[in-house]
Amino acid sequence: MKPVRLSGHARRRCPTRGTNEREVRQAVLRGTREPAKKGRWMCRLNFPYNQTWRGRWYAVKQVAAVIAQRPTEIVVVTVYTFFF
Repeated sequence: MKPVRLSGHARRRCPTRGTNEREVRQAVLRGTREPAKKGRWMCRLNFPYNQTWRGRWYAVKQVAAVIAQRPTEIVVVTVYTFFF
């Protein structure tokens, strides 16, 4: 498996979107993949959450990482989170 590297943009987005690098890497390595724009892929993985985020309680947090495949590495371009 290729190493996973977070871009500076993705790294900066993690705290503002309610996730961390560990969860993003897990989403890339274990999540489902679907095609995204510009030949990239989106990797999604659900995590049990059972906490409050921005004043509302959620049972599940989904981390969605947009990746670009490079010859020697996987680059996380950006990251999104969805709460259910």
